[in-house]
Amino acid sequence: MRYVEEFRDPVAAKRVLGEIDRVTEQIGATASSPVHIMEICGGHTHAIFRYGLDKLTPDGIEFIHGPGCPVCVLPMRRIDECVQLAENPQIIFTTFGDAMRVPGTGKSLMQAKAEGADIRMVYSPLDALELARRNPDREIVFFGLGFETTTPSTALTIQQAARERATNFSVFCNHITVPPPIKALLDDPHMVLDGFVGPGHVSMVIGTKPYEFIAKDYGKPIVVAGFEPLDLLQSVLMVLVQIRDGRAEVENQYARVVPSGGNPVSLAAINDVYEPRPSFEWRGLGEIDASGLRIRDRYKAFDAEAKFSVGYGADSRPGTEPDGCACGQVMTGRIKPPACPHYGTTCTPATPLGALMVSSEGACAAYYQYGGVRAPEAAE
Repeated sequence: MRYVEEFRDPVAAKRVLGEIDRVTEQIGATASSPVHIMEICGGHTHAIFRYGLDKLTPDGIEFIHGPGCPVCVLPMRRIDECVQLAENPQIIFTTFGDAMRVPGTGKSLMQAKAEGADIRMVYSPLDALELARRNPDREIVFFGLGFETTTPSTALTIQQAARERATNFSVFCNHITVPPPIKALLDDPHMVLDGFVGPGHVSMVIGTKPYEFIAKDYGKPIVVAGFEPLDLLQSVLMVLVQIRDGRAEVENQYARVVPSGGNPVSLAAINDVYEPRPSFEWRGLGEIDASGLRIRDRYKAFDAEAKFSVGYGADSRPGTEPDGCACGQVMTGRIKPPACPHYGTTCTPATPLGALMVSSEGACAAYYQYGGVRAPEAAE
């Protein structure tokens, strides 16, 4: 991106931080009675720690790390189903790299690959479709994973496969949507949330209108934010100003990228290929109505769940998390990563027990990499 340095200008950052200090004091927020702001997106979590924004902002602000990491919120049973598909000798299983090391109840895709499964990392679903063209005698399955950010590319690839009649290509669909889990969190009586920093990349596709219920129905401000330090600081300031003024609105700090109505081409592809699932299981949140997407019947030939009888169409039971694993509690803001008994000891980036330590957007990985926070045993 051009002009990125302007969004990392330390002089401008100091000015915004001064305003944040002033508004936080006006609100009366303190370390013992902070304003709780949830950054929904895992990319924002990593940016906050990478640039030390958690240390630069006043003690009266507490960041709550939300469930905005699609790898992190995937339940273990779906990883088990990926492994089941990958171990089918007829299948070449393709996936993005950040899903390779996420543990299932038995093994990860990386372990299955080491044991002989034909698993290949790709950079886009079009790479998987190209594999289908080159291997007409093999079934190619793409692990469709992600929020609305990655959903359009998978939908467009399925449309292309349909035009080519490449029926040896299919998608194991795990695409999910952002608004339903936000509603689930707001309905949780244990959650204390005063405002939201909204996801920039997701909003680039869906726009800002889907978040209006947050302000109208729950009276909470939300500001869609970019990913540079000044983007996040300005967004936090905008949330605080709304709280100070007694307002609850959807505001768009990331207007240079995010149109209010979203991307019509992407939305059309999503609506053509997918429909909402009745429910989808989220790690830490359980089943959430209409929060996942499934492939419509018109594209059933490209639906790996239907083709290979796995997933929600089969006898699929929830997996069990490792004893003491607190991924769900971290993702719902109940605890911070270091409070997990496995953090930094039996669970590290090299030996992960949970998805939050594996994913490039996971809160535990952010704390471990940037936060300077280690368990005592790991720090010695």
